[in-house]
Amino acid sequence: MPAMTAVDADARTGDGTPAEAVGPLLRGVAVLRRLTEAGGTLSPSALERATGLARSTVDRITGTLGRMGYVRLDGRDVVLTPRVMELGNAYLAALRLPALLDARADALADELDESVSLAVADLDGIRFIHQATRRRALSVSFRIGDLLPAERTAPGALFATEWTAADWTRWRERRTQDARDASFPAVPPGADPADDAFAERVERARRDGWAVDDQLIEPGLVAVSVPVRDPGTGRVACVASVVSHTSRHSAADLRTSLLPRLRTAVTAMEAALRTAPAPEPGPAPAGLATWTTASKHELGRDFVESLARGLTVLTAFGGGRSALSLTEVARATGLSRATARRALLTHEHLGLVAAHPDRTFTLTPRVLDLGFPALSRTTLPRLAEPHLRALADAVREPAALAVLTNDGEEIQYTAGAGTSRVLTVQITVGTRLPATATSLGRVLLADTSASLSPTLTEVRSQGYALVDEELESGLRSIAVPVRDRTGRTVAALNVSTHAARRTLPDVVADLLPALHATAAHIQQDLHTASRFTHVPPS
Repeated sequence: MPAMTAVDADARTGDGTPAEAVGPLLRGVAVLRRLTEAGGTLSPSALERATGLARSTVDRITGTLGRMGYVRLDGRDVVLTPRVMELGNAYLAALRLPALLDARADALADELDESVSLAVADLDGIRFIHQATRRRALSVSFRIGDLLPAERTAPGALFATEWTAADWTRWRERRTQDARDASFPAVPPGADPADDAFAERVERARRDGWAVDDQLIEPGLVAVSVPVRDPGTGRVACVASVVSHTSRHSAADLRTSLLPRLRTAVTAMEAALRTAPAPEPGPAPAGLATWTTASKHELGRDFVESLARGLTVLTAFGGGRSALSLTEVARATGLSRATARRALLTHEHLGLVAAHPDRTFTLTPRVLDLGFPALSRTTLPRLAEPHLRALADAVREPAALAVLTNDGEEIQYTAGAGTSRVLTVQITVGTRLPATATSLGRVLLADTSASLSPTLTEVRSQGYALVDEELESGLRSIAVPVRDRTGRTVAALNVSTHAARRTLPDVVADLLPALHATAAHIQQDLHTASRFTHVPPS
């Protein structure tokens, strides 16, 4: 790891760690990385084994991450939550490429009916920043944030055309130390190509301006890639790839059937980069230092303030804030310059931040290691389930989530949480019911129908639907909408009860506030998770 240029840090320990690095931050990032590698869920004892940390340390770190909303306890397990994606979102927003190019990648995937990806360089690997996949029984399973070795991919050969002698040396050292690609959990172990074979592919990519992956990652998987160049520097900003399998296209066939259209799409992407207006800086996070101090006062030694403050430094970056000085980071977070400096020094050592000669810092693709891949393929029902369980436990009534079917005639239950009552509503996921006869359906129809009946007009006006014994005698239910980032209603949330347990006024007074609060929690997770990924409603 080279010495910092924007923040001097010459003193180092025996293992190369800067002497001023924040120990709890190092350990906290290790916990997040192990959770990510495990798919988002590990028990505390498994985290203890994976990180080598003491159980008490693991408990304090996970407790702090829980306070930040980055993990939750589910029984005996520690589970990543969608809020941890705000770290990766900060990198992707600062990068700008997803915002400018994602729609064009999606359109190309629709046109070709093949998966399309965008990837950036991450040292001697490549990391995905966008995936437009096809819904097939046999489809590509890579996720946003997944890291692949350069030599086993088509984008890797294109990025390597710009490698320096030091980059090639680092690549050879990594291959010597990790012959089975254990540091790349997204790919199966495989026989890596010989050094000279990769070098030949790099020279071919330099000559041709495109590259092919002919089953380098695993048998049957093929891809063709073209670089998207930065209009200011001419260097490769990212690589666009069309990915298929040999039952649909051979590697040789990719050149004639897919490459011409991919090149046309890349030309449009480069034009979008060239004509994009300068980004307007969005609002920086506010009150972070005050929040961490208050949490420390409330929780005492169980809250690791230096870990929380170190992670908040990453969220200082974002759209219009891609490069920040130490002073700007301190101002954005409310931290002192000394605290911000130590956090940045630690993040640079971990590879999460890059320091530049002009004394500014930028986030690196490695920030996506912190939870993003494990959550980038989530669905709305999966996001909602823990909130539904909490709601059902709090009101001691069953709760459910539903969406409207394509014809608008029925609702379909997509998630639910029950209670231990003898008399309770039991509707399984997948069940369909008439939309007009349910509170869930009326909420959905009120926000999606062009013409509204008096009943639906009232629902839209008051923001909830209350149904009294219309679907079944004795059954009362109340529902509220769940909205996406654009404000569009994508699902509805309800609580059901028996008429003998609550009067209609009691249903509104007792259940509606809890419903609104739960919908807000689900929406917060949905808005975070869907900023740069597609979250299916069912």
